[in-house]
Amino acid sequence: MTTPAAPGGGRTMTAAEWGGFEDNLQGGTSAVIDMENMDDTSGSSFEDMGEIHQRLKEEVDDEEVDTEAAGGEEEDGEFLGMKGIKGQLGRQVAGEMWQAGKRQASKAFNLYANIDILRPYFDVEPIQVRNRLLESMIPVRVINFPQKVAGELYGPLMLVFTLVAILLHGMKTSGTVIREGTLMGTAIGTCFGYWVGVSSFIYFLAYLCNAQITMLQMLSLLGYGLFGHCIVLFITYNIHFHSLFYLFWLVIGGLSTLRMIAVLLSRTVGHTQRLILCGTLTALHMLFLLYLHFAYHKVVEGILDTLEGPNVPPFQRVARDIPVVSSPILNATMRALVMTAQTH
Repeated sequence: MTTPAAPGGGRTMTAAEWGGFEDNLQGGTSAVIDMENMDDTSGSSFEDMGEIHQRLKEEVDDEEVDTEAAGGEEEDGEFLGMKGIKGQLGRQVAGEMWQAGKRQASKAFNLYANIDILRPYFDVEPIQVRNRLLESMIPVRVINFPQKVAGELYGPLMLVFTLVAILLHGMKTSGTVIREGTLMGTAIGTCFGYWVGVSSFIYFLAYLCNAQITMLQMLSLLGYGLFGHCIVLFITYNIHFHSLFYLFWLVIGGLSTLRMIAVLLSRTVGHTQRLILCGTLTALHMLFLLYLHFAYHKVVEGILDTLEGPNVPPFQRVARDIPVVSSPILNATMRALVMTAQTH
C-alpha cells in the first residue's frame, strides 16, 4: 500500500515506515508525568532556589569588594612608594619593641613579686636567733679552719630596726624636737646605711685580700655584731654617765668586734691581709658606736636646722602689771583738763 505523494515534491512514506513509527510509539516510554506519584521533597522548591541564588550573589559581591581593596592597596603602595614601605617597617619594629619590653617587664615583675626567692633568707626559728645573738658576744678561739657564718637576714634586720628605735628613744630623752618625720628618716638612713655600706666595703676588701666570705655572710656577721651596740646605747641613753659608757664600749662593744674579727681571721690567709681586713673592721665598728653616742644628736640637730631653719620658739606676749596711780593725782589731772576745755 502506498500513500499519495506529498504536495510540493516532497518525499513519500510507505506503509511499512508508518508501521515502524507506530511500533516505536507503542513500545517506548511514556512522556506523560504522573503528578500523583511525585514526592514533594524529591526536588528543590522555589524558596530553596531563591536562597541559593542570594548566597551566590553575596559571594560574588564579597569577591568584588576584596578585589577592589587589593587594587586600592596596590594603588596606595604605588602612590606612596618608599614612604609606604618605611611606614610598614616602622610599625613592625615598634610592635617588636613593645612585645620585647612587655616580656622584660613581666619577667622583672615575676622576679620581684615572688616571695619564695626571699624565703630561705628569713626561714629561721626564734631559738636559733637567740643562740646566734649570744654567740655574737663570744669570740671563738680556734682560727685554724673557717668558722661557720649563718646565711640568714632575719636576725640582722631585726637588730637594725631595734637600733633605729633606740636612737629615736635617745633623741627624745635628749630633748630634740621631732619635726615632720625627719628624725625617723635620718635614723633609718644612718642604721641601714652603716649596715649595707660597711658590709659592702668589707666584702670588697675581703675580695682583695682573698678571704673566703660571701656578701650574704658579711651582712649576717655585721648585723649580729650590732647586738653589742644596741645593749650599750640602750643602757647609756637612760643612765647618763660617760665613764659607764666607756666601760661598756670597751667590754661589750669589744666582745662583739672580737667575734667578727675571729671569723674573718679564720677565713683569711696571710698576715698582711688579716691586718688590713681586721683593722679596718675594728676601726669602723668601734668608731660607729662612739659616733652614735656623742655626735649623732648634734649632727641630726644640725641637719634639721639646715633643712628647716633653727628651732626658734614663736613670739609670745608677756603680761605686764600697770602701776597704780593715786586717786588725788588723777582727780587733779581731770580738773585741769576740764578747765582747759572751758577756757577754749
